[in-house]
Formats: sequence, structure tokens, C-alpha cells
Amino acid sequence: MTRRLALITGASAGIGAEFARQYAARGWDVALTARRADRLEKLALELEDRFEISATVIAQDLAVEGAVDSILAELQETGRHADALINNAGYGLPGTFFNTSWEEQATFLRVMLNAPCELVHKMLPDMVEHGYGRIINVASLVGYTPGSAGHTLYAPVKSALIKLSESVHAEAKRAGYNIHVTALCPGLTWTEFHDVNGTRARTNQAPEWMWMQAGPVVEAGLDAVDRGMPVVVPGAQNKGLATLAKLLPDPIARAVMAEQSRRFRDLKE
Repeated sequence: MTRRLALITGASAGIGAEFARQYAARGWDVALTARRADRLEKLALELEDRFEISATVIAQDLAVEGAVDSILAELQETGRHADALINNAGYGLPGTFFNTSWEEQATFLRVMLNAPCELVHKMLPDMVEHGYGRIINVASLVGYTPGSAGHTLYAPVKSALIKLSESVHAEAKRAGYNIHVTALCPGLTWTEFHDVNGTRARTNQAPEWMWMQAGPVVEAGLDAVDRGMPVVVPGAQNKGLATLAKLLPDPIARAVMAEQSRRFRDLKE
């Protein structure tokens, strides 16, 4: 096949599905992975019919040990290699460290941090061999902010994905590899993310100007990785908030986050 291939995790809905559509519109083939095979198959048919590309469905749950190896093995069976990796799979874990189990938190870390790191690490050698690679790690605006009360590990994980992207991008650039790595850091985005974790009623209290559609978020990520930008914050409002988070004195930033946690976080209290 002469077409390039993008592997997209969490591709069944939201930002992941939008990445699949935009890659397909560019003439790329896609490998779609998530837990829900029915949704993936529906999306795959849509993309093949609309854009005349090839879409591979790989139904895997990143919470399961060995899921990354299974995804890569299924991809290898197709005889293809991935030119791009989109680490998008994720979810929010409501509650605090006090009222959630370690099993819940450990599963969260496997999906949100371990799996993205493992995919990047295991796919890099193939990208080096083929002389081309594009990696987007979907982080978040909260990677720039102080930790919140509730959803305890979400911000630390997203901050780690930003640092991972910066480091691997710098290593690839120093080595002269044609591999770009970008952390995409959206703010509030209209997807089913908040419906799934039960925080829709709270987050809908946020003003309209804070929200973005998935399309422009994905466009910003694709443009940034093509240009070799290690980090991108989509949207003028989010860029302003990210800058403000850096400029505010730490005590004030923590006080602001404490108030936002009270308003928007589900603390299960």
C-alpha cells in the first residue's frame, strides 16, 4: 500500500473519531482501536464509503494487561505499519483519592499513562526504520494548572503526557529522525466525555466561550505535528488560560483551582 496509516486509540467517539475522519479526508488509511467494536465497525464503514480508504478495526481494552501488544500484533497481521500514532483513549475518574479504590486508580493509570507510553516506545523503532513518524498525545489544558480536588490523577497524567511529548520530540530531533511528537492540550470540548463520567450537569455550567468543537481541536493537533511543534493549545481562549496559569502566583492559582473544583468536579461526597 502506498497510502500512509494512522493508528488511533479511543477512536469510537469524540476527538478520536474526529481524528479518524480528518486523517481519512487526507487520504490516509486508519487503524481504529477502542473497546466498542460495534462503534468502530460503523465508523470504519463510514470512512471507507466516504473517503475510499481502508479502515482496520482492532477492538481492545487498554485497561487489560497486554492490550498494547495485542493491538500491535493485530496491526502486524495486516502487513502494515503505522506512520502515525494518536494516543487519544481516555476517561475521567470522578471522586477523590479518599473515596476511590486503588484498583480504580491503577486501571486509570494503565489506560491514561502506561498504555500511551508503551505504544510510543514500541512503535518508535518501526518509525525510525521507515524514516517517518508522527505522534500526537492528547493531553489537556489541565496539564498546565495546579492539581484539583477530585479527579485526582487526571491533571498529573496530562502533565506527564506533555513532558513525554517534549522529551521524545527533542530526542528524535537531536538524532535527526523524521519523527515529530506533539502534545495536544484542549480545554472543554463538546464530546461525550463528560456524559460518560457523569459530570455533564456540572461542566455545562461553564460559559459557552470556554467550549470548542472537536473539529478545530483536531485540526490544531494535525497542523502542529506536521510543523514539528512539541506542544499545542488549541483555541484563543485556551491559549489565554494556559498563559494565565503560568503567570499567576502559585497560591492564587491554587485558590482558583480549589474554587473550580468545588463548582465542576464530582467529588462523590
